[in-house]
Amino acid sequence: MNQPALVPFGEEVRLKDYDPSYVGGVSSKAVAKKEMQKNLEAMADLSYRLYAEGRRSLLLVLQGMDTAGKDGTIRHAMQAFNPQNCQVTPFKQPSVEESAHDFLWRIAKATPRKGYVGIFNRSHYEDVLIARVHDLVPKSEWKTRYERINAFEKMLDDGGTSIVKIFLHIGKNEQKKRLQARLDDSSKRWKFSKADIAERQYWSDYQKAYEAALTRCNTAHAPWYVVPAEKKWYRNLIVTRILRKTLEKLNPQFPPPEEGLDKIVIE
Repeated sequence: MNQPALVPFGEEVRLKDYDPSYVGGVSSKAVAKKEMQKNLEAMADLSYRLYAEGRRSLLLVLQGMDTAGKDGTIRHAMQAFNPQNCQVTPFKQPSVEESAHDFLWRIAKATPRKGYVGIFNRSHYEDVLIARVHDLVPKSEWKTRYERINAFEKMLDDGGTSIVKIFLHIGKNEQKKRLQARLDDSSKRWKFSKADIAERQYWSDYQKAYEAALTRCNTAHAPWYVVPAEKKWYRNLIVTRILRKTLEKLNPQFPPPEEGLDKIVIE
Protein backbone atom coordinates (compact mmCIF):
# COMPACT_ATOMS: atom_id res chain seq x y z
CA MET A 1 0.00 0.00 0.00
CA ASN A 2 1.38 3.37 -1.02
CA GLN A 3 1.42 5.97 1.73
CA PRO A 4 2.28 9.47 0.49
CA ALA A 5 3.73 11.77 3.11
CA LEU A 6 2.04 14.88 1.74
CA VAL A 7 -1.35 15.35 3.37
CA PRO A 8 -4.11 15.70 0.72
CA PHE A 9 -5.62 19.16 0.68
CA GLY A 10 -9.20 19.47 1.82
CA GLU A 11 -9.38 16.04 3.41
CA GLU A 12 -9.87 15.23 7.07
CA VAL A 13 -6.77 13.63 8.58
CA ARG A 14 -7.07 10.42 10.60
CA LEU A 15 -3.72 9.35 11.97
CA LYS A 16 -4.88 5.73 12.20
CA ASP A 17 -4.75 5.73 8.39
CA TYR A 18 -0.99 6.32 8.51
CA ASP A 19 1.33 3.44 9.41
CA PRO A 20 4.13 4.86 11.59
CA SER A 21 6.40 1.90 10.70
CA TYR A 22 5.91 2.29 6.94
CA VAL A 23 9.15 2.19 4.90
CA GLY A 24 7.79 2.81 1.42
CA GLY A 25 9.48 -0.04 -0.40
CA VAL A 26 12.99 1.04 0.62
CA SER A 27 14.75 -2.30 0.89
CA SER A 28 17.28 -1.56 3.61
CA LYS A 29 18.93 0.97 5.86
CA ALA A 30 22.01 0.88 3.61
CA VAL A 31 19.95 1.80 0.54
CA ALA A 32 18.30 4.63 2.45
CA LYS A 33 21.65 5.94 3.68
CA LYS A 34 23.05 6.02 0.14
CA GLU A 35 20.12 8.04 -1.19
CA MET A 36 20.12 10.30 1.83
CA GLN A 37 23.76 11.18 1.24
CA LYS A 38 22.91 12.30 -2.29
CA ASN A 39 20.05 14.38 -0.92
CA LEU A 40 22.32 16.00 1.64
CA GLU A 41 24.87 16.92 -1.04
CA ALA A 42 22.16 18.50 -3.17
CA MET A 43 20.73 20.33 -0.16
CA ALA A 44 24.16 21.72 0.72
CA ASP A 45 24.56 23.20 -2.75
CA LEU A 46 21.01 24.54 -2.90
CA SER A 47 21.11 26.11 0.57
CA TYR A 48 24.42 27.76 -0.33
CA ARG A 49 22.77 29.22 -3.41
CA LEU A 50 19.82 30.34 -1.27
CA TYR A 51 22.24 32.18 1.01
CA ALA A 52 24.07 33.79 -1.89
CA GLU A 53 20.83 34.80 -3.58
CA GLY A 54 19.61 36.44 -0.38
CA ARG A 55 16.01 36.95 -1.55
CA ARG A 56 14.08 34.05 -0.04
CA SER A 57 14.19 31.74 2.96
CA LEU A 58 13.08 28.28 4.05
CA LEU A 59 11.30 27.37 7.27
CA LEU A 60 11.03 23.79 8.47
CA VAL A 61 8.51 23.10 11.24
CA LEU A 62 8.98 19.84 13.16
CA GLN A 63 6.19 18.51 15.36
CA GLY A 64 5.55 15.16 16.97
CA MET A 65 4.71 13.38 20.17
CA ASP A 66 7.42 13.06 22.83
CA THR A 67 10.27 10.78 21.59
CA ALA A 68 9.10 11.11 17.95
CA GLY A 69 12.63 12.12 16.98
CA LYS A 70 12.68 15.86 16.44
CA ASP A 71 16.22 16.20 17.84
CA GLY A 72 17.45 13.17 15.89
CA THR A 73 15.96 14.50 12.68
CA ILE A 74 17.74 17.80 13.15
CA ARG A 75 21.02 16.04 13.95
CA HIS A 76 20.98 13.66 10.98
CA ALA A 77 18.86 15.20 8.25
CA MET A 78 20.00 18.80 8.63
CA GLN A 79 23.75 18.28 8.50
CA ALA A 80 23.76 19.65 4.94
CA PHE A 81 23.04 23.14 6.18
CA ASN A 82 25.87 25.53 7.04
CA PRO A 83 25.47 27.01 10.54
CA GLN A 84 26.32 30.35 8.94
CA ASN A 85 22.84 30.55 7.45
CA CYS A 86 20.85 27.99 9.45
CA GLN A 87 19.18 28.60 12.79
CA VAL A 88 17.41 26.04 14.99
CA THR A 89 14.85 27.38 17.44
CA PRO A 90 13.33 25.16 20.14
CA PHE A 91 10.03 26.31 21.60
CA LYS A 92 9.32 25.37 25.18
CA GLN A 93 7.01 26.85 27.81
CA PRO A 94 6.54 30.58 27.07
CA SER A 95 8.39 33.02 29.29
CA VAL A 96 6.58 35.70 31.27
CA GLU A 97 7.35 38.23 28.54
CA GLU A 98 6.20 35.87 25.77
CA SER A 99 2.98 35.06 27.62
CA ALA A 100 2.21 38.78 27.82
CA HIS A 101 2.01 38.93 24.00
CA ASP A 102 -0.09 37.26 21.34
CA PHE A 103 0.87 33.59 20.91
CA LEU A 104 2.49 34.29 17.53
CA TRP A 105 4.78 37.04 18.83
CA ARG A 106 7.67 34.79 19.83
CA ILE A 107 7.26 32.77 16.62
CA ALA A 108 7.47 35.79 14.35
CA LYS A 109 10.70 36.85 16.05
CA ALA A 110 12.33 33.51 15.19
CA THR A 111 11.39 33.23 11.51
CA PRO A 112 14.40 33.05 9.17
CA ARG A 113 15.82 36.12 7.48
CA LYS A 114 16.25 36.17 3.71
CA GLY A 115 18.88 33.69 2.55
CA TYR A 116 18.52 31.59 5.70
CA VAL A 117 17.09 28.22 6.66
CA GLY A 118 15.09 28.20 9.88
CA ILE A 119 14.18 25.04 11.80
CA PHE A 120 11.53 25.03 14.50
CA ASN A 121 11.74 22.25 17.10
CA ARG A 122 8.08 22.51 18.13
CA SER A 123 6.36 25.69 17.06
CA HIS A 124 3.22 27.82 17.08
CA TYR A 125 1.28 24.56 16.80
CA GLU A 126 1.85 23.95 20.49
CA ASP A 127 -0.79 26.63 20.96
CA VAL A 128 -3.45 24.39 19.39
CA LEU A 129 -2.00 21.20 20.90
CA ILE A 130 -0.94 21.43 24.54
CA ALA A 131 -3.06 24.55 25.01
CA ARG A 132 -6.07 22.59 23.79
CA VAL A 133 -5.37 19.32 25.59
CA HIS A 134 -4.67 20.93 28.96
CA ASP A 135 -7.21 23.79 28.72
CA LEU A 136 -4.48 26.40 29.09
CA VAL A 137 -6.70 28.91 27.28
CA PRO A 138 -10.48 28.95 26.77
CA LYS A 139 -11.89 26.92 23.88
CA SER A 140 -13.18 30.15 22.35
CA GLU A 141 -9.53 31.27 22.11
CA TRP A 142 -7.77 28.19 20.72
CA LYS A 143 -10.55 27.61 18.16
CA THR A 144 -9.66 30.93 16.51
CA ARG A 145 -5.98 30.11 16.32
CA TYR A 146 -6.18 27.78 13.30
CA GLU A 147 -7.20 30.59 10.97
CA ARG A 148 -4.78 32.99 12.61
CA ILE A 149 -1.99 30.48 11.99
CA ASN A 150 -3.06 30.11 8.37
CA ALA A 151 -3.02 33.88 7.90
CA PHE A 152 0.39 34.15 9.57
CA GLU A 153 1.88 31.42 7.36
CA LYS A 154 0.36 33.01 4.26
CA MET A 155 2.03 36.29 5.23
CA LEU A 156 5.39 34.51 5.54
CA ASP A 157 4.93 32.80 2.19
CA ASP A 158 3.98 36.06 0.50
CA GLY A 159 7.14 37.57 1.94
CA GLY A 160 9.37 34.89 0.42
CA THR A 161 9.57 32.27 3.17
CA SER A 162 8.74 28.76 1.96
CA ILE A 163 7.26 26.65 4.76
CA VAL A 164 7.53 22.88 5.17
CA LYS A 165 5.66 21.34 8.10
CA ILE A 166 6.48 17.80 9.15
CA PHE A 167 4.65 15.67 11.69
CA LEU A 168 6.89 12.83 12.86
CA HIS A 169 4.49 9.95 13.36
CA ILE A 170 5.05 7.19 15.93
CA GLY A 171 2.68 4.83 17.74
CA LYS A 172 2.03 4.64 21.46
CA ASN A 173 3.86 1.32 21.81
CA GLU A 174 6.92 2.74 20.07
CA GLN A 175 6.89 5.71 22.42
CA LYS A 176 6.82 3.30 25.36
CA LYS A 177 9.92 1.52 24.02
CA ARG A 178 11.77 4.78 23.52
CA LEU A 179 10.90 6.10 26.95
CA GLN A 180 12.05 2.83 28.51
CA ALA A 181 15.30 3.03 26.53
CA ARG A 182 15.93 6.49 27.93
CA LEU A 183 15.26 5.27 31.43
CA ASP A 184 17.58 2.29 31.04
CA ASP A 185 20.49 4.19 29.47
CA SER A 186 22.43 6.33 31.96
CA SER A 187 23.68 8.55 29.14
CA LYS A 188 20.10 9.31 28.06
CA ARG A 189 18.36 9.40 31.41
CA TRP A 190 18.81 13.16 31.58
CA LYS A 191 16.25 13.38 28.75
CA PHE A 192 13.66 11.49 30.77
CA SER A 193 11.07 13.35 32.81
CA LYS A 194 8.29 12.09 35.03
CA ALA A 195 6.10 14.50 33.10
CA ASP A 196 6.58 12.28 30.05
CA ILE A 197 4.65 9.53 31.83
CA ALA A 198 1.89 11.94 32.80
CA GLU A 199 1.57 13.17 29.22
CA ARG A 200 1.11 9.61 27.93
CA GLN A 201 -2.26 9.57 29.67
CA TYR A 202 -3.40 12.19 27.17
CA TRP A 203 -2.30 10.25 24.09
CA SER A 204 -5.78 10.07 22.52
CA ASP A 205 -6.42 13.75 23.21
CA TYR A 206 -3.16 14.70 21.54
CA GLN A 207 -3.96 12.53 18.53
CA LYS A 208 -7.26 14.37 18.10
CA ALA A 209 -5.55 17.72 18.52
CA TYR A 210 -2.94 16.82 15.91
CA GLU A 211 -5.60 15.58 13.50
CA ALA A 212 -7.41 18.93 13.82
CA ALA A 213 -4.20 20.90 13.20
CA LEU A 214 -3.16 18.72 10.26
CA THR A 215 -6.61 19.10 8.73
CA ARG A 216 -7.35 22.75 9.38
CA CYS A 217 -3.86 24.14 8.74
CA ASN A 218 -2.93 22.17 5.62
CA THR A 219 -2.61 24.72 2.82
CA ALA A 220 -0.94 25.02 -0.56
CA HIS A 221 1.42 27.67 0.81
CA ALA A 222 2.26 25.68 3.97
CA PRO A 223 1.57 21.97 3.48
CA TRP A 224 1.74 19.26 6.12
CA TYR A 225 3.65 16.02 5.71
CA VAL A 226 3.06 12.96 7.89
CA VAL A 227 6.41 11.16 8.04
CA PRO A 228 6.55 7.62 9.47
CA ALA A 229 9.15 7.90 12.22
CA GLU A 230 9.44 4.50 13.88
CA LYS A 231 12.30 3.54 11.54
CA LYS A 232 14.73 6.38 12.10
CA TRP A 233 16.64 5.77 8.88
CA TYR A 234 13.44 6.01 6.85
CA ARG A 235 12.39 9.14 8.74
CA ASN A 236 15.67 10.82 7.89
CA LEU A 237 15.46 9.76 4.25
CA ILE A 238 11.97 11.13 3.75
CA VAL A 239 12.75 14.43 5.44
CA THR A 240 15.77 14.96 3.17
CA ARG A 241 13.66 14.03 0.14
CA ILE A 242 11.09 16.66 1.06
CA LEU A 243 13.66 19.36 1.73
CA ARG A 244 15.62 18.62 -1.43
CA LYS A 245 12.45 18.79 -3.52
CA THR A 246 11.41 22.06 -1.88
CA LEU A 247 14.80 23.67 -2.47
CA GLU A 248 14.90 22.42 -6.06
CA LYS A 249 11.51 24.00 -6.64
CA LEU A 250 12.85 27.29 -5.29
CA ASN A 251 15.84 26.89 -7.64
CA PRO A 252 17.93 29.66 -6.01
CA GLN A 253 20.51 31.33 -8.23
CA PHE A 254 23.81 33.04 -7.59
CA PRO A 255 23.49 36.80 -7.99
CA PRO A 256 25.30 38.29 -11.00
CA PRO A 257 28.88 39.42 -10.28
CA GLU A 258 30.02 42.99 -10.59
CA GLU A 259 30.84 44.07 -14.12
CA GLY A 260 34.46 44.05 -15.18
CA LEU A 261 35.68 41.42 -12.74
CA ASP A 262 37.21 39.41 -15.60
CA LYS A 263 39.62 42.26 -16.21
CA ILE A 264 40.98 42.33 -12.68
CA VAL A 265 44.50 41.04 -12.14
CA ILE A 266 45.51 40.38 -8.54
CA GLU A 267 49.22 40.98 -8.04
